[in-house]
Amino acid sequence: MEAYLLDWANLLLRWVHLITGIAWIGASFYFVMLDTSLKPPKKAEDEKRGVFGELWAVHGGGFYCSQKFLTGPKGEPLSHDLHWSKWEAYSTWLSGMALLAVIYWVGASSYLIDRQVMDLAPSAAIGISVAFLIAGWLVYDLLCRTLMGRDNLLAALIFIFVVVCDWVLHQVFSARGAYIHVGAMLGTMMVANVFIHIIPGQKRMVEQIRSGQPVDPRPGQIGKQRSVHNTYFTLPVLFIMISNHYPMTYSHPNGWLVLVVLMLAGVLIRQFFVLRHRGQVKWWLPAAGAALIAALIVLMAPKPVDSAGPQVSFAELNGIMMERCTGCHAATPTWEGFAQPPKGVMLETPEQIGQHAAKIAETVASGYMPLGNLTGLTPTEKARIATWFAQGARLRD
Repeated sequence: MEAYLLDWANLLLRWVHLITGIAWIGASFYFVMLDTSLKPPKKAEDEKRGVFGELWAVHGGGFYCSQKFLTGPKGEPLSHDLHWSKWEAYSTWLSGMALLAVIYWVGASSYLIDRQVMDLAPSAAIGISVAFLIAGWLVYDLLCRTLMGRDNLLAALIFIFVVVCDWVLHQVFSARGAYIHVGAMLGTMMVANVFIHIIPGQKRMVEQIRSGQPVDPRPGQIGKQRSVHNTYFTLPVLFIMISNHYPMTYSHPNGWLVLVVLMLAGVLIRQFFVLRHRGQVKWWLPAAGAALIAALIVLMAPKPVDSAGPQVSFAELNGIMMERCTGCHAATPTWEGFAQPPKGVMLETPEQIGQHAAKIAETVASGYMPLGNLTGLTPTEKARIATWFAQGARLRD
């Protein structure tokens, strides 16, 4: 019953995380587009009112005119009917952390720990997970505070820091756990930017405007910087959110480097859209991103398995399945923590094995299955599975 309820918690939290993530990313993308598309106000009276820039848009059968005031309107009160964009960010992070806890902390032995990488106790793995997310934010925030105004150097150092974290995590956790922690670290940076800098800075500016004090523009400048960072983090985080469905990426022997390349491709593609909003169309950016992805596809292509040599009988293959796989992949799993077979895949009969033969060969070759190699699948057994598939995946001897 416990595993069954955890599956429901996983499903519902994933659903909430997806919904709130769409809301946050949608708002973030919209405001980045709005900010980079602003044109100087056309009316002299608007400029006197403090309008910094404006954008006319059409949507949903109507026309909109958005205006930006850097330090609030001049000669008129600031409206009390202000919309604050914050709960989308908070809800996304909270649901994401709950999902991390349900999958990777409660299921640490299955999903977070790979004893071939580092033999950790679940409590130690969870402690490292929490400490890493906190330390990631502290280092990132220190870099931002120290290098304020030196944006290019800051961007380079942030990227290097993320790459180092990616490599370190792959030396501690399972490949899947490492990927998700890079995403959780970036997500934590993003929401902390909103919670610690962007919203408090905006509140200070609002208080100064309403009290008639001179408005300090620095909180707005910091908020703009952190918002820009968030938009470049977005595509890498979105990839990591879906990566657990594609073990060919994180289970690759150089999975950490695969993630680096894909994150860089995401940043290049996002940069294209940011510049495009400003009227600068640089096609080399998405072309470079696509080239990086294409190079990965070619370089990561699995090598053909030699089908020559002794025939692998179905009896031998079935024996490996029974010993290493069906504890989880059965109608009624016997492995602790599984109420249902993962992804509904059952491997108890020849017909079921034949139905999933290609996926068996792929996930075993990549190292994705068994999870964390909990059942102790040996290199020899992996080779025999690959040979069985290369020989035609026969289901009868």
